[in-house]
Amino acid sequence: MEDNIEYSCIVPVFNEEEVLLKTYQRLTEVMQTLDGPYEIIFVNDGSRDLTKSMLQKLSAEDSSVKAIHFSRNFGHQIAITAGANYAHGKAVIVIDADLQDPPELIIEMVEKWKDGYQVVYAQRLKRKGETFFKKQSASMFYRILTKLTDINIPVDTGDFRLMDAQVCRELAGLHEKNPFVRGQVSWLGFKQTALHYERDERAAGETKYPLKKMIKLSIDGITSFSYRPLKLANYLGVLTAFIGFIYLIIVLIQRFFTDTTLTGWTSIIILQLVFGGTILFILGLIGEYIGRIYDEVKDRPLYIIEEENGFSEQK
Repeated sequence: MEDNIEYSCIVPVFNEEEVLLKTYQRLTEVMQTLDGPYEIIFVNDGSRDLTKSMLQKLSAEDSSVKAIHFSRNFGHQIAITAGANYAHGKAVIVIDADLQDPPELIIEMVEKWKDGYQVVYAQRLKRKGETFFKKQSASMFYRILTKLTDINIPVDTGDFRLMDAQVCRELAGLHEKNPFVRGQVSWLGFKQTALHYERDERAAGETKYPLKKMIKLSIDGITSFSYRPLKLANYLGVLTAFIGFIYLIIVLIQRFFTDTTLTGWTSIIILQLVFGGTILFILGLIGEYIGRIYDEVKDRPLYIIEEENGFSEQK
């Protein structure tokens, strides 16, 4: 039965009881208009509200609904990766549960897929209902990432996209411990195209990407696809050493060729702060990369599944 599925829809969820039923209804309406059997795979990322029991009920009532329940919160990007591992469809769609990304756009994605595109990503023209800071910081992140990396990661795109089964299989085989899915899909290549849309406000509930998680996602994206920050650390080291050398020459000139009194304390403290801050910054950059190497070396499972609902066979 699962081998005949044409479309798989992956929906990561975390504490989404307020919007879950509406998301299910809108996705079902869209998926039923498509020309083939489908499955909706909800990946419950350690929710602490009624999300789990609601998914259990939905999967019992609707055979097209399947659910994966993590043993704890492992993160949005890992939830997408788990869904990709479980998807059986020839075309795999990733969409968040908050309905900021319109499910109706899936129909256009499928048309592009049938035209031969293997990845169809949704590119935002506007972001409704978000603060000025979030809009500007997100815009800045995408453009910095583009400058730092050697691959073309489209700006103003999230994880809302359609992937051909071949792309999905390659994505599932990457096994990175700190995945940045939109970057991984760009790195894989294949024939890709964009669909432009205006992002809606969240239908209900609160954002699951506060500033702390946004910063982590940004660091994961940059460290996964660029080592240029390490080059920046090297340049900063050379620059501070050069500044120190120039200052040494100035001090020697003042000492031997002028009557200027060297007070000492202010200049020493300033230099200590500048050099100390630079050294700590460089160590922090190196530490981010070493930490990711450490995660890879430990080779722990990317996620732990507590329960599955609706699958006819175990993974």
